[in-house]
Amino acid sequence: MITVRLFGMTKSLAKNVSELSLELHGARQVKDLVARLTAQYPQIGELIQQKKVLVSVNHEIAHDEMAIKDGDEVALLPPFAGGCPMEPVSDETQFVRVQREDFSVDAEINRVRASSKRIGGISIFLGTARDRSKGRDVDSITFEHYEGMAQKKLREIRERALKDFDIIEVAILHRYGEISIGENIVLIVVGAEHRAPAFQACEWAIDELKKITPIWKREHTPEGEVWVEEHP
Repeated sequence: MITVRLFGMTKSLAKNVSELSLELHGARQVKDLVARLTAQYPQIGELIQQKKVLVSVNHEIAHDEMAIKDGDEVALLPPFAGGCPMEPVSDETQFVRVQREDFSVDAEINRVRASSKRIGGISIFLGTARDRSKGRDVDSITFEHYEGMAQKKLREIRERALKDFDIIEVAILHRYGEISIGENIVLIVVGAEHRAPAFQACEWAIDELKKITPIWKREHTPEGEVWVEEHP
């Protein structure tokens, strides 16, 4: 028996359940799981075939031939809209967090600034909840995330930014749960010796976050709830 976790729109297509238990008789590869899902939930299977929903095994994006065994953590990942607090286990967790509560922009800037006296320029991106989206009014927003994998992907973004850009430190924070209009959602803070690499790394980091981080956005509107599949 394989347990599959569901997120975002896939939960709605499976009658609002968050987990499915599937029996895979004989072969146990991702393609067998997809075939079983398609038989039971054709709409989900179609989205997987169209690559609009990805399958992950143990927090890694899976391919068709990947083997699945008992105890593996399998999940269906709809398009990311990239945002539980993390227990501090290293200095890195100061700079990468997914949390329910709001954050202080000033405190996070000061955290990055304090990491090195060589920092001469700091670039930030702050995302906030707006009251209008695609021509419709929005009352509030709820963010859902894949616990564990979301933090892992944010750490990867931080590590790649530090490696690929001439910068000194990066902080990446994203909130989850229900967020009211006007409240903070996501924050990127980049410290560097000079402004140009700070700007470049900051823009790259938020773009990459929205591409690879398993965080989904549900907008609450007067007409009902809408899962957001893409973002500007």
